[in-house]
Amino acid sequence: MTETLPTPTSLRRTLHSTARLTAFAGGPLFWLGTLLHPARDGWSIAAVGERYGLTHDIQALGLGLQVVCLASMIALGNQLTRRRDLRSWYAALAGTLFWFALIIFDGSHNPVRAEYAPSVVHQPADLDTPAALIVFPALLIFPLGYVWLGWTLSRHGLRLAGVLLGVGAVAYTLGGLFIFTAGPRFGLIQLFEVAGATLYAVGYFLIGRRA
Repeated sequence: MTETLPTPTSLRRTLHSTARLTAFAGGPLFWLGTLLHPARDGWSIAAVGERYGLTHDIQALGLGLQVVCLASMIALGNQLTRRRDLRSWYAALAGTLFWFALIIFDGSHNPVRAEYAPSVVHQPADLDTPAALIVFPALLIFPLGYVWLGWTLSRHGLRLAGVLLGVGAVAYTLGGLFIFTAGPRFGLIQLFEVAGATLYAVGYFLIGRRA
């Protein structure tokens, strides 16, 4: 039997469905994992045990779906009129992949560290070279990528989605930066991360509606 290849129309229809569904699921899953995130100091992480890793698994699943969404949107090419547009989508895709790596690292590394050295969890002393190669690019590329993508979306009639994605990614990243600048027990960390993830998730929902 010969295999029937999909027509361009059916392929685009599949990409539209994939982009829509992954946008609708990826944003809320990332938000849910952020909302359920326990306290970030070493003693609290040790106390909650597997729950810390589970919240990161939920976030990672959301980010993975977002990667699929962005790749599908790039393949569709609906919001691309010049080369700079394509670069912004790739920047957001790279930022999402780096943040995916950071979430996986955080969710697997810190529970182990919290068992025998809780005082150094989420402290500069625990940031060695391999970890820095993940953490620092993620902290830079994730927010900048989504600010750039937000600007591109605004030019194509998706201003609200662009603003929500850009502002949400920046606010969420600021919450993560507070961990190292103000300490893991700083009260505004969860506030900024949940607020940022909320805006970010709504932005993905709007992208899904227009996929």
